[in-house]
Amino acid sequence: MFLHYIDLSWRSIKRTPVISFLMVFAIAIGIGLTMTSLSVYHMMSMDPIPHKSGNIFYPQLNIMDDGNEWHSSDNLPYQLTYQDAINLYNADIPVLKSPSFRSGFSVHLNSPEVKPTMEPARLVNREFFTIFDRPFVYGAPWSRDSQDTHEYVVVISEKINDRLFAGKNSVGQHIYLDNNSYRIVGVSANWEHHVKYYDVNNGAFNVAEQLYIPFSIAPLEEIGTWGNMNGWKHENSKGYQGLLASERVWIQFWAQLNTMQEKQQFGDYLISYMDDQREKGRFNREVLEFKLRNVTEWLEYNKVVSEDNRILVGLSFMFLLVCVSNILGLLLAKFLKRAPEVGVRRALGASKRHIFAQHIVEVSVIGLAGGLLGIAIAQLGLWGVRVTNSYYGALANMDVSMLLTAPIIALTASFLAGIYPAWLVCRTQPAIYLKSQ
Repeated sequence: MFLHYIDLSWRSIKRTPVISFLMVFAIAIGIGLTMTSLSVYHMMSMDPIPHKSGNIFYPQLNIMDDGNEWHSSDNLPYQLTYQDAINLYNADIPVLKSPSFRSGFSVHLNSPEVKPTMEPARLVNREFFTIFDRPFVYGAPWSRDSQDTHEYVVVISEKINDRLFAGKNSVGQHIYLDNNSYRIVGVSANWEHHVKYYDVNNGAFNVAEQLYIPFSIAPLEEIGTWGNMNGWKHENSKGYQGLLASERVWIQFWAQLNTMQEKQQFGDYLISYMDDQREKGRFNREVLEFKLRNVTEWLEYNKVVSEDNRILVGLSFMFLLVCVSNILGLLLAKFLKRAPEVGVRRALGASKRHIFAQHIVEVSVIGLAGGLLGIAIAQLGLWGVRVTNSYYGALANMDVSMLLTAPIIALTASFLAGIYPAWLVCRTQPAIYLKSQ
């Protein structure tokens, strides 16, 4: 019976090609706009590392005098000072932890054959790669000994390895970052992430860094940050060493705490550390405050998905509702025009249920066609987002779940639009049209 309804639907669509096309196009436009905004919102709000997001924590410390206000919802700095980051890393707590900050270098081989390029870099400790499950194509992170002895080593991205070494195993080779030679210890696979969750302070949707060097090299080469830097008091600190000893916050810090016991232990250490710093006269504060937020909490705290994004999704669904309203009118005109034909079918024995099902199937065929065309329109819209704003390039894509969602929304919308016209036409009284014949 269902195949028969499909056949009747196709014949009906061919009999009224203009109205059918208008309905398909209306659904397609509504689905295209809705899926464009919904796909971006979906990528923004996805858990970037779902298998361990609840175990990776970002600490915030309120180490400033009472009466000073920070520009955050809970008066806590978004980053750490250099001295706090170093002290937390060196704390005698057996968990994975790493400070980091964003910078950049001119990358070259000290050869006229290869043109230098400016590449973003991140200074980290070796635990960073384990915390965030960074995959490697060749090699591995630098050793603890290399880190402690301040050896000039680097992990490069697969992209840089392809450009400089034609994709070959470059472990052991040397490259120049500005004027210094660094030995390659690893080549990391291209890190495709939709949200740069480990550093939302400096752009939640920026591309990942292409170079990683030991954090301990920063004071040796006086490497500056490409990220944000803030402070809560006036200081007469001069030079790079003054920056390292200052109260300016510019370092990100993450710790992997796998159990509640580890989290409690780390939190207790933060309190004792802050109390020790207060006793040393570093700041004057009665109540010691800190926060440990996991990845999803950190993204929510930083409002990575803003209220504007939610409003945009809501507006797109309202536009889809307008499209559905227009389809409702077209369906009423189309179905009621076929009332005499329906009356004859009723007289020949067709039940209301069969008439209703036939028209719902026809509406569903239109909705499915509109949904598939809507996916194409959505892809065009997402392409436009990528072209006009590279910052959202990683977000302007449809994953499998969104590709499946589009036809479901289209079928649901067409079903809702077709319920009333189908119900109205199935109540046709056969006697009226038989007398007119």
